[in-house]
Amino acid sequence: MANEKKMDCVILGLLSHESMTGYEIKKRMDITLKYFWGASYGSIYPTLNQLEKDSLVTKVETRENGREKIIYTITKSGLVFLEKWLKDSSVKDELRYETLLKLFFGSQIGPDFTSGHIDRFEEKIKGELPVLKMMVAQLEQIKGMEEAHLYYLLTAKFGVKVYEAYVEWCEETKQTLSDIKKLTN
Repeated sequence: MANEKKMDCVILGLLSHESMTGYEIKKRMDITLKYFWGASYGSIYPTLNQLEKDSLVTKVETRENGREKIIYTITKSGLVFLEKWLKDSSVKDELRYETLLKLFFGSQIGPDFTSGHIDRFEEKIKGELPVLKMMVAQLEQIKGMEEAHLYYLLTAKFGVKVYEAYVEWCEETKQTLSDIKKLTN
């Protein structure tokens, strides 16, 4: 399956657990998947429309508190599609950080500005790391209640390990940039 089709699989994966609205899908992604996958409403709704056209999801329009809601549910075909994707080998795992691009080309602006980028990256990571650790603690408590919780736990543990490595890397990188600054002054 093509790399650009991964949003299909993300949405089908979420819907395999429960039916949701597009808003609920976006909210779930922003809370539980944001550490390794993101999406905008501009990618979610067109994907949902295509999934419906492909008969991988169905939609039901309802009214709740005077507001229209469209609830999406995965179909049997959608479950088959998701299962096939889950069994296929991963095509592309990628890491894309603008901070790393700016570091890579940092010689153009020097250690001061580059160090500032690393500071902001480290601050972001340090702000998110406690949330990941809290997720791990909560999932440890409920991992036996539902099989999916164990898989969520393993994913969250990966995030903690990676974020801890990021913090360590930030400290080392800032020290190296500081040393470069001392040599050039």
